[in-house]
Amino acid sequence: MPQKSSCIFLLIFFSIHIGINQQLAKAQTSTPTAPICPAQLKTTIDAVTNRPLFSRVRWGILVQNLGSNQTLYSQDAHKYFIPASNTKLLTTAAALQQLGENYRFRTSIYRGSNNFLYVVGRGDPSLTDAQLRILAKQLKQKGITQIQQLVVDDRYIRGDLVPSSWQWEDIYSDYGAPVSSVILNQNTFSFNLLPQTLGKPALISWTDANEAKQWRVINQSVTVAQNQPNSINVTRELSGNVLRIQGQLAANSQPYLVTLPVVDPNYYFLRRFRSALAAEKITLGRTSVGIYANNQQEVAEVAAVLSPPLSQLLIEINQNSNNLYAEAILRALAIKKPPLPNQATADTALEVLKTTLTQMGVNSTGYALVDGSGLSRKNLISPEALVQTLQAMANSPQASIFRASLPVAGVNGTLKNRFQNTPAAKIVQAKTGTLTGAISLSGYINPPKYGPLVFSIIVNQTDQPASIVRKAIDEIVVSLAQLQRCQ
Repeated sequence: MPQKSSCIFLLIFFSIHIGINQQLAKAQTSTPTAPICPAQLKTTIDAVTNRPLFSRVRWGILVQNLGSNQTLYSQDAHKYFIPASNTKLLTTAAALQQLGENYRFRTSIYRGSNNFLYVVGRGDPSLTDAQLRILAKQLKQKGITQIQQLVVDDRYIRGDLVPSSWQWEDIYSDYGAPVSSVILNQNTFSFNLLPQTLGKPALISWTDANEAKQWRVINQSVTVAQNQPNSINVTRELSGNVLRIQGQLAANSQPYLVTLPVVDPNYYFLRRFRSALAAEKITLGRTSVGIYANNQQEVAEVAAVLSPPLSQLLIEINQNSNNLYAEAILRALAIKKPPLPNQATADTALEVLKTTLTQMGVNSTGYALVDGSGLSRKNLISPEALVQTLQAMANSPQASIFRASLPVAGVNGTLKNRFQNTPAAKIVQAKTGTLTGAISLSGYINPPKYGPLVFSIIVNQTDQPASIVRKAIDEIVVSLAQLQRCQ
């Protein structure tokens, strides 16, 4: 599944099953600890990819010297693979090139001549309740204590809230939250499940009382004896705002956090903003979703907040593999499509992305994207295209910003718990990717006895647990980290 997953499924037998497979993997693999020469690289990598347990697996691998484009190892590097979150490398590279490291999203509130207030969101994925409180304080400082009508203008980002190719299980999980003009709290809401006495359903504790009113909850959970495994499943009905809670919660459990995507981002924003205004003693009448009346003669911006700069947003995308941030950043590229559009769509943004990458030297036939996050199974990228992107960014003025956004092996992000106590620790900066049947890792390595490398490894069509595939990928990367120059 994607890097950021919701707390919906927790089944103890999964842990047991994975534990058994990890023991099997340890028996079948060994992490090399000796330096290797470039001439040994093919034999070393082939020994991993040709193992019997990978006999039906597709491997795509490309390893090059950084800067020279000299290929040290290649296996089906020009062929298409489902890249998972390695897609984010292309999205963030294009965004950094086109928008610049200091680009910020702006969320504005305008006052029209009719005294209505208009919220104009521009797809800021970092907006939280804290920024709503700032906006409310700004309005209070302008002497606004009463709002007749507050309108959310949602024209900026158009098209489907979620890509049509995302799977059903994804769009009902927090990592598949909708992308919209106004994004608040990453367009998710949360509640806790608390155990009660034996046999009774888990108690629901909402973090937002207003959100509780939006749902009809069918609670079929049960509290079981202490030290029993937690197994909670929360689903949304196909139609209507219905939540169904099933499974069991142990009597001695800590609060069980459930995070889900909101159904309507605009009205979720309006509900939360009403609370922020009330805290400043600003009364609010009607709320609606409509069009900012920019044809009025007297229009003034009365409040605004800015996102952190793009350089910081990229860290959230690449280190934590945040899908919503990636999709919002992708759509921001649409403003670079001449003539300047009034609307940002994913299709327009993908055109800008392709044009940008082509200018950087990335072959446009090496990939076919339908989203910016990699959550879609319809994305196709070759290891060659990923390496071309990494090579281009290493030679760009934004090289240090781009590198800083990537996880560091054994240190942070999605690589924090990988490569610890190995020769690859701290010298690998790479983007992870995980979908069912698709595992990827692409980035940079700086072997101390050889020199900097760029690599891409993608595994598709695997029925092996992700933990076993990752172990094999990591074994290859550790070998690369020990590369040395030989006579």
